[in-house]
Amino acid sequence: MSKYNKQRLYRTAEAAVLLGIHKDTLRRWEKEGKIRAVWMGRERRFPEEEIRRLLGESNPDVAVLYARVSGYDQKADLRRQVEALTEAYGSKFSEMVVLTDVGSGLSTNRRSLRKAMQMARERKIRAVAVTYPDRLTRFGFEYLEEYFNSFGVEVLVLNREEDRSPQQELVEDLLTIVTSFASKLYGHRSHKVKKLKEEVKEALERLDTDDERKATE
Repeated sequence: MSKYNKQRLYRTAEAAVLLGIHKDTLRRWEKEGKIRAVWMGRERRFPEEEIRRLLGESNPDVAVLYARVSGYDQKADLRRQVEALTEAYGSKFSEMVVLTDVGSGLSTNRRSLRKAMQMARERKIRAVAVTYPDRLTRFGFEYLEEYFNSFGVEVLVLNREEDRSPQQELVEDLLTIVTSFASKLYGHRSHKVKKLKEEVKEALERLDTDDERKATE
């Protein structure tokens, strides 16, 4: 998929106004290779990034390598993610910034993720790279991708297929969801929230035991 697909694309007249030039000049620049156009049917469109580049406002050639694990006992996996991203994208950018978080993919209060979002907002980076979509977020990946794209930042995903996360991480994420909904249902009646969490955890452990037994049969 072209990196221009999710950018705003301007018609010739709109792009010419933004650049302060005549439409004929813009067409000539496109023929000379000074600016790249995207053809949509029989009409050309000019990507926002190309216009920003000519205006001297393009994002610097810097990529954020973002890695995340759910617990401190997974630091080895954190290193593996960074190494994989460095090997895959290190030669494609002039500078890399490594940002890591230890926490749930459901959390909206991850310091390094917020740092990456701030850098995108300030147009200090060109890309954010992750090993799997759920390293960035467990749910709503498309919304975060759209956020980054709106600031001219591409989201690079090394592996698009589902991450085989440690089962404990998936259990913890599910318990987080259960706790959130239970708190809304029961309010401050913490004993009911605690009881529900314990019941869900026991159910998951029974499923795990059943799977292991079936695997040995």
